[in-house]
Amino acid sequence: MSDHILKTVLYVEDDKDIQTIGKITLESFGNFNVVMCNSGKEALEKIKDVNPDLVLMDVMMPEMDGITAMLEFKKDTELSEIPVIFMTAKAQVHEVEKYNKIGVAGVIIKPFDPVQLCPQINEIWEKFHAKFTVRV
Repeated sequence: MSDHILKTVLYVEDDKDIQTIGKITLESFGNFNVVMCNSGKEALEKIKDVNPDLVLMDVMMPEMDGITAMLEFKKDTELSEIPVIFMTAKAQVHEVEKYNKIGVAGVIIKPFDPVQLCPQINEIWEKFHAKFTVRV
């Protein structure tokens, strides 16, 4: 179990129906504090004020896609260590390989199962932090 506690999630999704289902799921099943954004551009504007533990983000969005937003986060030393999980329908093998190469913490495939969403996020969270744990 990680010493890092997952409390605040910046959830970036442009589809209102998916937003609603995702937010309710994250708050009800995960007990997370969820801050919503409609685009990668909005996420860049809010992220420092929110100071999330994790970013859960769609890949395909208007204004700025998830990949571009994540690459912008990684340029900023204050934001570069925040894990990003992509939640996307664009999850063919070559796409997931591309996401992994740019440093995404994990990928959750849409349509997601609301019952499995929080366990999937927690598993990715634990694996992300396990990489930084030194074992003696």
